[in-house]
Amino acid sequence: MNPQHLGFVSTRFSGTDGVSLESSKWAQILWDHRHISYWYAGKLDRNPEISMLVPEAHFAHPEVAAITEQAFGRLKRTPELTAKINDLASFLKRTLYDFVTQFKIDILVVQNALCIPMNIPLGVALTHFIAETEFPVIAHHHDFYWERDRFAVNSVEDYLEMAFPPRLPTIQHVTINSTAQLDLAHRKGCPSILVPNVLDFETPAPEIDEYSKDFREQIGLSQDDILVLQPTRVIPRKGIEHSISLLGQLNDPRLKLVVTHASGDEGIEYQHALVEMAEHHEVDLRFVDELIGEERYLKEDGSKVYSLWDAYPHADFVTYPSLYEGFGNALLEAFYFRKPVLVNRYAIYRTDIEPKGFKVIAMDGYLTKSVASEVRRVIDDEEYRNHMVDHNLELATAFFSYSVLRRKLRAIVCNFTGQDDL
Repeated sequence: MNPQHLGFVSTRFSGTDGVSLESSKWAQILWDHRHISYWYAGKLDRNPEISMLVPEAHFAHPEVAAITEQAFGRLKRTPELTAKINDLASFLKRTLYDFVTQFKIDILVVQNALCIPMNIPLGVALTHFIAETEFPVIAHHHDFYWERDRFAVNSVEDYLEMAFPPRLPTIQHVTINSTAQLDLAHRKGCPSILVPNVLDFETPAPEIDEYSKDFREQIGLSQDDILVLQPTRVIPRKGIEHSISLLGQLNDPRLKLVVTHASGDEGIEYQHALVEMAEHHEVDLRFVDELIGEERYLKEDGSKVYSLWDAYPHADFVTYPSLYEGFGNALLEAFYFRKPVLVNRYAIYRTDIEPKGFKVIAMDGYLTKSVASEVRRVIDDEEYRNHMVDHNLELATAFFSYSVLRRKLRAIVCNFTGQDDL
């Protein structure tokens, strides 16, 4: 077995976004089998000794943001925009050559930079680099541009066709759900390997410990309260209004709806609407994003910041009424922590998760009395609840564990090296 040097490339590897988290899981599996990972991005929280930080690779870099602003929402492109894209792509391509040379990279692992045009010059740079070098590439696609309305009207269709993703013979494409796999084949003629998002189900979930034991107290809940966890950002596609409606129907003052994440860069109008709705339904709605960070730590004043995984063990029930998800990491987390969960049957859930046989409380775009009654039963009936969560943990371990990822990566790397590397 010859260890490979793998170069992970994206706009950012930092924080708890899905791309950063899944990339870390891939790197961990590969590291366990002696392959060494190196990192290239515009924003990084990885070890600087094995990383190359190129600020222009980040989608929020001023030059890149200006290009994105001019590229979408209009049909005509100026000559100046074309020049900006090409000039920045040429610069980024040179940095890719430097990255590969500096760390003696054997295989590039491109994470989402060749499927969603958050940084058009980076996608173009990667495409040109791969075409010029015939470099072996694993292109891991989390989101495609055709899945997002904001990219539908644009003046860069030629770049999207060329680079998002490119059709080049040395690229192995990887998709995270079966719908994306079919769309990629239909639109681009590219076959892909389906690799679902995973969690380390073989390792028991963290429990309440000395640090996290006061989480309920810190968010103002008593031990008698029923903590309904909404472990998502506050954005419209998460369907949080359905969680509020659910608690309104249940009409139990012990129920507290706790939302873990902030709205991010999509504005706070939706959050204001949720607050008004909660007041109308007399639902106790709490946003605790200021108390939850990427990891636990103490502030300068000695107050605690908790991780999301400190919140899960305290939850009595999880709501996940998303309208759309690329996969659904929060759903896997609910299974992992043995929590009953309400799911809005979004498309990928119906095609890739539901057929496995998970026991959830499902809704089809709207709440019914029977859904609310089922939630009440799950909360009140411990034996029924335990049967449900134990069943889900067993199934998730079989279909979405690290062992699944290990088998998939073994085949992908072997396609390049000709040997069973994992």
